[in-house]
Amino acid sequence: MPTIASARCTSSPKRTLRSNSGGSPLSSLPVDFKVSPISRKSPRQSINDSPSCPAKRNVENSANRVMTPKSPLKKRLLDSFIEKPIQNPIDELSLTDVGQLSVVKEALHVSSCQLNVVCREDEQNKVLEFCKQCVEHEKAGSLYICGCPGTGKSLSMEKVNEALVNWAKEGSFQLPDVLSINCTSLTTTSEIFSKIAEKSWPGKKVHGVSALQLLQSSYSQKPQSDMKMLLIIADELDFLITRDRAVLHDLFMLTTLPFSRCILLGIANSIDLADRFLPKLQSMNCKPMVITFRAYSKDQIIKILRQRLMALPFTVFQPQALELCARRVAAASGDMRKALWVCRSAIEILEAEIKESISKSASSSLEQTCSDKQSAVVCDGPTKKWNPIVRADHVAAALSKAFKSPVVDTIQSLPQHQQLILCSAVKLFRGKKKDSTVGELNKFYTDVCKSTLIPPVGTVELSSMCRVLADQGLIKLGQSRDDKLKRVTLQIDEADITFALQGVRFFRNCLQCN
Repeated sequence: MPTIASARCTSSPKRTLRSNSGGSPLSSLPVDFKVSPISRKSPRQSINDSPSCPAKRNVENSANRVMTPKSPLKKRLLDSFIEKPIQNPIDELSLTDVGQLSVVKEALHVSSCQLNVVCREDEQNKVLEFCKQCVEHEKAGSLYICGCPGTGKSLSMEKVNEALVNWAKEGSFQLPDVLSINCTSLTTTSEIFSKIAEKSWPGKKVHGVSALQLLQSSYSQKPQSDMKMLLIIADELDFLITRDRAVLHDLFMLTTLPFSRCILLGIANSIDLADRFLPKLQSMNCKPMVITFRAYSKDQIIKILRQRLMALPFTVFQPQALELCARRVAAASGDMRKALWVCRSAIEILEAEIKESISKSASSSLEQTCSDKQSAVVCDGPTKKWNPIVRADHVAAALSKAFKSPVVDTIQSLPQHQQLILCSAVKLFRGKKKDSTVGELNKFYTDVCKSTLIPPVGTVELSSMCRVLADQGLIKLGQSRDDKLKRVTLQIDEADITFALQGVRFFRNCLQCN
């Protein structure tokens, strides 16, 4: 009798897989062979199961690696989605060249230490020889050093002090004590005597008039013990000029006392200070020796700028830019500090241009592709290096900030046709003429307008604009019933007009044309 289990087996035969039907390799295995379910893997899993599989050799990099398809088309499509490092020369510029410009600004700073002061060798030698004679013969003396601001007076005295100390060591002379005072830092003018007394007798506290009396009594009688010579470098001596001139007079009189040990080097900007404020010294034949530091010339300014830039391994300024700066500063004042400021300002203008280009290229660089050869982003091969350099237009903009005058501001704020009239007047008076008529000025004005394809105004409008320019003090108009016969004279310098309009290429071309 069939059981329930046998009936169930006969009634519902077990279904087999198609892969097991027919000559299955499993059918040839022994009966007691057991196949573990873990060892059964799909063909895709068993590929990576080999010990020599690349996925096992590069386990650390497998998470970031994308399988390379065999099809070239699929490979190109896949490469377009893979992120590649983009090398941007502007980014490289922001890290390297901007840093170089900062180094240049430090080299051009007024406080940057220089090994030697060029173009002031003669003045330094005169001061050094004076100090050597005083130390060698143990004799007091005074020297008055004058010159315009920014002519290297203070810096030269620092170098003289260093040279004097080296000379004394080499010659086995007694080293003098050195007291450097900037008179603008004094609370009162008589405080300078307290500084001198404290340096001569350390630890002795004296103030004001008592310090002066102590110095006068000490230098009037022979000292019991040998005292060192005292080198006093008093900078900004103009600050000591009082109403009664007593402090300035007493300071120089200390060097005339019989047993004085002071070597006074007074530095000031006033060229005639000794003649105006020290008449008693001149009457006593005790007038100090005067050494004048002349204003720097154009060639000297260029030489000093090149000497500061010589230590840098890269070029930052165009030669024309340095020459423009030197010419303008030498013609104005010869102040070397002003020239350094102009150069630093020109570098800051270049830095602003670089930062602006970086901000503009930051958004556009992501949209540019490697196939665009004219793009600023280069994905393959070496990046193109952009070496920034200070051009003449950068220096011209810096000069306009440094030497901006009301006349320049007025010219730059004029309407276009009034600026054209000034350009025409410059061309009209470029020869030997000093004055002309409105009618002749109108001819030059019409020629300038035709050459630049600008419609000229009529004679009546030209006469009214000339009156406006005359009211502003730019030109001078004479009296006449006929406007064309009125005499015209240029009231301002031709260089001011050129300087005010040189930033615009249109006017620059007008002024350059004959």
